[in-house]
Amino acid sequence: MPEFRNVVVTVNEEPREAEIEPRLLLVHFLREVCGLTGTHFGCDTTSCGCCTVLFDGVPVKSCTVLGVQADGHEIITVEGLGSPSELSPVQEGFHEEHGLQCGFCTPGMMMTATAFLDENPNPTEEEIRWALSGNNCRCTGYVNIVKAVKWAAKKMATSGVSARGAAPIR
Repeated sequence: MPEFRNVVVTVNEEPREAEIEPRLLLVHFLREVCGLTGTHFGCDTTSCGCCTVLFDGVPVKSCTVLGVQADGHEIITVEGLGSPSELSPVQEGFHEEHGLQCGFCTPGMMMTATAFLDENPNPTEEEIRWALSGNNCRCTGYVNIVKAVKWAAKKMATSGVSARGAAPIR
């Protein structure tokens, strides 16, 4: 009989409590327990980055983090960016610059770009490419993805909104 552990994780600003197996990966916790399927499960080896989420504000590949490791921490998924009526600058940039093709890598790209722009709101193209280098686009749509991040940086500069879509914390 499998052992279960109780975890309380704040996901997209909502507390989530569940009994989970200690070996359950964070990506599966988010998708199967929380019902948040925006986080994709790709390679299971940290190679592709499509499962990237923010773990206490830091981008992590959730296919190599256990759900029990998130106990007591804050997780932001792509569903936690912006709102249905108001996209975050990163989401809006991907829309405006066609920063997706099949869309499988898009959630991970957006989460990595969000964390990156929070740290560096005025990046060069080279810095953007370096920041996204841990995320793979199997369609090779990198040109438009980089344009989308540039677009988001410009939007943030002109609107004063953070990469996540919230007013910046002062």
